[in-house]
Amino acid sequence: MGTVLIIDDDEMFCEMLSDMVKDLGHEVRFALTLAQGLEAAAASPCDVVFLDVRMPDGSGLEALPRIREAAGQPEVIIITGAGDPDGAELAIVNGAWDYIEKQSSIKQMALALSRAMQYREEKKDRKPQQALKLEGIVGQSAQMRVCYDLVAQAAESDANVLIVGETGTGKELFARAIHANSARAAKPFVVVDCAALPESLVESALFGYERGAFTGADRPQVGLIKQADGGALFLDEVGELPLIMQKAFLRVLQERRFRPLGNRHEVESNFRLVAATNRDLEQAVGQGSFRTDLLFRLRAITINLPPLRSRPEDIKDLALHHLGRLCDSYGITPKSFAPEFFDCLLVYDWPGNVRELINTLDRALAAARHEPTLFPTHLPSHIRIKLARTAVLREEPVKYLGERHPTAAPTLTPVLPKLRDFREQAVTQAERQYLQELMTLVDFNIKDACRVSALSQPRLYALLKKHKITRLGRLFSQ
Repeated sequence: MGTVLIIDDDEMFCEMLSDMVKDLGHEVRFALTLAQGLEAAAASPCDVVFLDVRMPDGSGLEALPRIREAAGQPEVIIITGAGDPDGAELAIVNGAWDYIEKQSSIKQMALALSRAMQYREEKKDRKPQQALKLEGIVGQSAQMRVCYDLVAQAAESDANVLIVGETGTGKELFARAIHANSARAAKPFVVVDCAALPESLVESALFGYERGAFTGADRPQVGLIKQADGGALFLDEVGELPLIMQKAFLRVLQERRFRPLGNRHEVESNFRLVAATNRDLEQAVGQGSFRTDLLFRLRAITINLPPLRSRPEDIKDLALHHLGRLCDSYGITPKSFAPEFFDCLLVYDWPGNVRELINTLDRALAAARHEPTLFPTHLPSHIRIKLARTAVLREEPVKYLGERHPTAAPTLTPVLPKLRDFREQAVTQAERQYLQELMTLVDFNIKDACRVSALSQPRLYALLKKHKITRLGRLFSQ
């Protein structure tokens, strides 16, 4: 028997769903607002949460990561009265067990609940997982824990892995983590930067060549694929691989055999493939620049790395980790921090993700020189401007609090929101401003917006709908 929490503002639906849950032998309770649901999930462990998308006090999809972090780390089944493909994608990416429309049958909801309960029971019987080696990777947000689970799964198999994420999210670090935790860890990890290889050299670099195979080949060269024999081959920015090489590499994936240039015989290489991209490969397939069959081969396991702006709770830990590392590398005494230093980091949207954060911290250390404390003034001006603009836009009210003598000067006490609420408001405001400026820049052209922002089309649509960014009074359609 398990425990189920229902978060939905329709009391009749809650009662109907509660009857179904009780008939299956589980305990059940329900909440009619998102705030009550979050409080109930935090107060008492539960196994499964049924979560409505549209709540009177917020979005269930936005609250999903927080519920996944609640006591017992429950499985979450999203229920919605109006199904939306973008919402379904967002739910699954954020770790939802299932996404079900309310018009579905009770039988379908019961099946989803039974499967989730079965999964949790079987998970209890698993052998304890050894601690993952995650060198250089920092973050304990719900989104990152989903990624860590996928790293563990990938490390236990030889399946091909595709890592998808914006520039600077740490795709190579995750590729190395998969290799470091696998049975191949003692073997080579070979990196191929597909974006940096000239098209004329891709074939010779991957396959290698014999002496005299072409002008200038005065000695034989072992190709990168053969160098990865027994280990892992990491294709970084695989979306940049030329079409002609995509076809050739597809055969290598199928056969694990290839012919070096100038050689009459094929050679074998038992490598494990990990690929990464910041492009929407499905969109590239539609544009004819990427092969469908190769995409299917690459993504046996897919890891979607979240952008830094979607996991602000990790920013302080990341900053502390990398500041400590940078201080060690420069041989300087670790710095202390003014609270406002982290306020600046939290309101900025970090388009360059973790890589930009590291470069910013490096810049701050250089600006601070021998000063023992880091202040906002040590940060680049565009980040401090963001904090100033956010503070003005927020326009928090000021109240008089407490008794005072009639002749005494009034005491002003600013009413501050909780840090979590302030952080969420700041991130939402920054995200909205970025999208407004983006769509103005590209004159509301979706394809250009995806190219500039490195967002997938479904993700861009979801964000535009979330922030109600419209043109001529309606949401974009294309």
